[in-house]
Amino acid sequence: MNASFFAAAIVAGTPLLFATLGEIITERVGQLNLGVEGMMLMGAVVGFQVGLATSNPFLALLGAMAAGAFGALIYAFLTVSLRANQVVSGLTLTIFGTGFSSFMGKSLIGEIMPENIRTFWKADIPILRDIPFIGKVFFQQDLFVYLGYITAIALGIYLYRTRAGLNVRAVGESAPAADSSGIHVVLYKYVHILMGGALCGLGGAYLSLVYVPAWQENVTAGRGWIAVALVIFVVWSPYKALIGAYLFGGLDILGFRLQGYNIKISQYIIDMLPYIATILVLVVGSIRHSKENAPPKGLGVPYFREER
Repeated sequence: MNASFFAAAIVAGTPLLFATLGEIITERVGQLNLGVEGMMLMGAVVGFQVGLATSNPFLALLGAMAAGAFGALIYAFLTVSLRANQVVSGLTLTIFGTGFSSFMGKSLIGEIMPENIRTFWKADIPILRDIPFIGKVFFQQDLFVYLGYITAIALGIYLYRTRAGLNVRAVGESAPAADSSGIHVVLYKYVHILMGGALCGLGGAYLSLVYVPAWQENVTAGRGWIAVALVIFVVWSPYKALIGAYLFGGLDILGFRLQGYNIKISQYIIDMLPYIATILVLVVGSIRHSKENAPPKGLGVPYFREER
């Protein structure tokens, strides 16, 4: 495989990266949100609509993030304030987001993003882009890809090198113990669930604004579910999310590359590869039992302060 394949894998893996990071920060506070697909679709359709209406890339990004965060707010209210079942609430959010994007995007089918937004994101990094192989793979990309690098590294530093990040992990491990230590558990849960939703919205926006700068039905094509499995694969680590997302991005585009080499494989099998890999990830994740690879102990457990 040449450098162009790996560069394309990074592009294809970028929406997965944002969605995976969003789910990681959500699960780190003990909340299992299976509504990633729905939040990505909400971010994709709102970001596209705002971009189409304003021709402003920054407003399109803000709109996508706000849409993802709004979906996460619904989930947070149900599961944190009302202590509803997290699995059911997440699945409901996916159904809601799918219906929301279909309804809002019905009139957008066939619309193309304005030229100024399509060209806005292109940005090679001087000097670094000239490094053999590495430059072409990592530094001849668009602004969204660089934002993905920065977000993953910043989130890792936040979780492992700051006091607030320590509090986040404490809430995810044991909300009652964190509350007893003076940590505002409900506030931490709300803030980080909304952060996660905004990141998922960004992942959806990348698909509609950059990757496929024209609206199409179900633009995420199941990437939200892959992101949920990737969280297990990367053992809740933002740093490892970079590797996992780009690996799955490579699987996503592998079919096109094989066709370019005149290797005849059924397109249906090629389309199945990312999902087969997802199943394998879940199997491997269930086998790897160690303290380092374990999920937050409080994941999926509702917290009611008066029950302490």
